[in-house]
Amino acid sequence: MKKKYFIHNSSFIDENTSIGEGTKVWHFSHIQSHVKIGKKCSIGQNVNIANNVKIGNNVKIQNNVSVYEGVEIEDFVFCGPSMVFTNILQPRSEFPQRGSKFYDKTLVKKSASIGANATIVCGTTIGKYAMIGAGSVVTKSVKDYALVYGNPAKFIGWVDKKGNRLEFKDNISTCGNFKIVDNNLVELE
Repeated sequence: MKKKYFIHNSSFIDENTSIGEGTKVWHFSHIQSHVKIGKKCSIGQNVNIANNVKIGNNVKIQNNVSVYEGVEIEDFVFCGPSMVFTNILQPRSEFPQRGSKFYDKTLVKKSASIGANATIVCGTTIGKYAMIGAGSVVTKSVKDYALVYGNPAKFIGWVDKKGNRLEFKDNISTCGNFKIVDNNLVELE
């Protein structure tokens, strides 16, 4: 039976993985056991996806990214080149912490974008449609539609679904599609 996804011959896929139709895994990547990758994803070169990670549909993970156990990535997420996820808050070589019970969970929600060389410290949630600027260090959760950057990453403003910066008058976006309610962005119907 023909596989319905592409794996470059330099990549290694462990047993007990699930890879969705139309997904492509490029050069020198490693998909570890019990990983679930959705449909139509692009996994760049030199990517490591650790045990038990779940990745949604239409996700793009650029080159040189490691997705460690404890990370979950929803649909349409973009992970820029060489961005970093962590999964242990206080790592010590002398006192190794191995196994799921030690890993702090990180959730990247639908359609979020993480810029090149950004670091996502574990135990955070990146909101849907949020944008993380290149090189940023995210140490706390990011709201839906928020634009953050810097070290540590700070809230800069709001973006729409396409990543365009939003302007506001009386807490209503000038495009008329969003409203700020209790420091959160709400899409108007």
